[in-house]
Amino acid sequence: MTPSDPIIRLENVYTAYEGADRPTLTDISFSVGRGEFVVVGGPNGAGKTTLLETINGMLPITHGTATVCGHDVRGDGVQVRCRVGYLLQNFAFDPLTPFTVEEVVLMGRFGMIGLIRKPRKEDHEAVEKALHLLGIGDLAKRPIGKLSGGQQQKVLLAQNLARDPQVLLLDEPFSNLDMFARESINKLLSRLVASGIAVVIVSHAFDDLPDCRVRVVVMHDGRISLDRECLPADVGQVIRHAGSAPCYA
Repeated sequence: MTPSDPIIRLENVYTAYEGADRPTLTDISFSVGRGEFVVVGGPNGAGKTTLLETINGMLPITHGTATVCGHDVRGDGVQVRCRVGYLLQNFAFDPLTPFTVEEVVLMGRFGMIGLIRKPRKEDHEAVEKALHLLGIGDLAKRPIGKLSGGQQQKVLLAQNLARDPQVLLLDEPFSNLDMFARESINKLLSRLVASGIAVVIVSHAFDDLPDCRVRVVVMHDGRISLDRECLPADVGQVIRHAGSAPCYA
């Protein structure tokens, strides 16, 4: 599928980790429009996380072109990452990490603040808004390392929202969340998509997806084997069926 006004566009992209003897992603052509919700599925090692890292300019592209938010990923990765929120899989803080929740969320603004100027009123307001959206305003002064895994997950999502992203890349965002927290996050994601933010999510949790149109991308061995729209309730079945029969476009 090719959106008419893509905010993410990868064309015939190959990427490889340093020292690898073969590409990790092979001939990927993939576009995402504003306000699209994309679920990326496939078996372990299929290249799902690598796809997110490529979009975010974290891996060298050995062949092909990639643009995100109007910037060339290969030559302007810093500008890309200022406009993209990326939630890492299973990231956890050491219990002795000396930062409070609000300080961690404020770090999401550093790309806009720069190295010299101090945070301004608008930066602190963005932090407060992000904490409110995640329902964790009461944790603002708590040390991040003393929180549960699910609470830390929410803080990191708030950090990404504080930068006012045009694209959200989420790698297994529900892994540390209970059923109620997952439902709350999905309602938030529905609102973000409706506001025009493109959301690309890698997940094995298909039972509670946002109530919005879903596009499913299935990967196998570093390639895209399926790309189609479906209802949220059908995502798990579509991915499981595609997972048993890879067919590259």
